[in-house]
Amino acid sequence: MKQILVATDFSPSAANAMEYAMALAALLKLEVCAIHAIHPTEGINNNIYNAIFIEDYYRNKGEALEEWANAYTQKDAFRDVKVTSLCDVGFLKTVITKFIDNHQVELLVMGITGATGLSGIVGSNASMVVTKVKIPTLIIPLDSKFPSIPAITLATDYETKLSSTDVAALNEIVKAFKLVAMEVLYVEEKSDAKHLLAGEARLKELIPKTALNFNYLKDSSPFSGIMGFIEKNETDILCLVKHHHNIIYRLFNRSTINQIMNRSVKAILVLHE
Repeated sequence: MKQILVATDFSPSAANAMEYAMALAALLKLEVCAIHAIHPTEGINNNIYNAIFIEDYYRNKGEALEEWANAYTQKDAFRDVKVTSLCDVGFLKTVITKFIDNHQVELLVMGITGATGLSGIVGSNASMVVTKVKIPTLIIPLDSKFPSIPAITLATDYETKLSSTDVAALNEIVKAFKLVAMEVLYVEEKSDAKHLLAGEARLKELIPKTALNFNYLKDSSPFSGIMGFIEKNETDILCLVKHHHNIIYRLFNRSTINQIMNRSVKAILVLHE
């Protein structure tokens, strides 16, 4: 069965992300797997005594993760969600990639601490994962809660094409929430009517189960334009298509994201071309 994968370091932000993921899994009828990466030198620290008992350390970490994950199934709303856990040794990207290669993962969910803990788009670990791992990734700030009916905005340049996996995930979310409409925010310098109409038609074909409201930035600064739009529309989930050369991803790598993440964006869904 398809799964939602939740990366955890046992922090409050990871707990909040797990809560969000469980609510989403209950809605989408998916399983959840909590995954924790043990750094290769963790528990050893060049100490021979520690090295002898490293297997005990790994086993204890795995049991702690299982207990942490299973606690969420005790809540009435999540009783029907199957939860598993995996504690593996390695760097976070490697552990996640290996799991995704061997399981049907619909979505990766990661938590972040908030403005003080951000670096670049969403923090060092999350930023690394969305750069290296090509799977829809939902980034949840610490104070964000699961919305009953989310306001979703897809920021696009009409140039970067979504992968089939990401299109399927986006349509599953649209279907599960029974969205009446989704906002589309065009961010690019081109204003050729033919180009814009072709972009609108393509998105309508890719996302047919909800009405798409097309919006075009008129702000001289694309960054402030995006932030102003998602604030005005009280966006719950901002969808960005990751492509290193497109204007959207460049904008959200700036350090100014640190100042506006918590108050402007409740969650970011990173999609891939």
